[in-house]
Amino acid sequence: MFNHSRSIAAAIAAAAVLSALPARGQQFINVLTGGTSGVYYPLGVAIGKIYGDKIPDVKTQVQATKASVENLILLQQGRGEIAFTLGDSLKAAWEGDEEAGFKTKLDKLRTIGAIYPNYIQIVATADSGIRTLADLKGKSLSVGAPKSGTELNARAILAAAGLSYRDIGKVEYLPFAESVDLMKNRQLDATLQSAGLGVASLRDLSTSTDVAVVAVPKDVVDKIGPPFVAVKIPANTYTGQDKDVPTAAVINYLVTSSAVSDDLAYQMTKLIFESLPELANSHAAGKDIRLEAAPLGSPVPLHPGAIRYYREKGLIK
Repeated sequence: MFNHSRSIAAAIAAAAVLSALPARGQQFINVLTGGTSGVYYPLGVAIGKIYGDKIPDVKTQVQATKASVENLILLQQGRGEIAFTLGDSLKAAWEGDEEAGFKTKLDKLRTIGAIYPNYIQIVATADSGIRTLADLKGKSLSVGAPKSGTELNARAILAAAGLSYRDIGKVEYLPFAESVDLMKNRQLDATLQSAGLGVASLRDLSTSTDVAVVAVPKDVVDKIGPPFVAVKIPANTYTGQDKDVPTAAVINYLVTSSAVSDDLAYQMTKLIFESLPELANSHAAGKDIRLEAAPLGSPVPLHPGAIRYYREKGLIK
């Protein structure tokens, strides 16, 4: 009997060892995105699928987050392999800007590449009377989740226009979809959303409510300077928007960490730029991703694996 139970124990131990073996060859990629009604999330789902289908022995997961700032902190902690972020949040993380939500310099961050620009889109209900930035005084405005990339953008835009949160009647710190729900119910005058053009939340709002898209004039954008650039929201991006509207844009980046191997970072970079049609199908913002611009302008060093891919493509000497 004694021997029998020992052989059972040995069999269980052997089975445990065997079941642990395949996991050793498997790599895990956690894709850090943003709220489900933004642009990061659908693009992240597409990237997760591409990696899962095309990188051998990889298991992928797509995580909805509070976007840029949270994503960068999670990368630094080793809790993600690739993340979306706004350029100004990335710069603040690399510098350890406490105001922006980074207590220390996030030194493990490494860039995969620049992707599409985020447009600062300020949309008000038509009956709020808001037509210019100055009209926001005394009104209610949602600026995104606290310390999110969107909220950092809101602070920068308002400051350049000579305004602060003290001038706004009521500041709400809400994700995109919740801001839109309040506007539909006439409980909020305006929302500032930093996202790709044609973001689902604002498309939804403009089809159900009369809205005004508020301009951010070029002189205001120039006051902030890089990484902000002056752009236009093309006419008819949203229902009832019949003219181009000037605003600011900030470049988005895909970022990884120094803990990710050169080989995996190379594959992650290569598959992004070899799968642009799939990314464009997942969200219109994917159409704005350009390989030529990918290695440019990041405030954080490129990952060696990404450098290898850009060298192959002749984009880096």
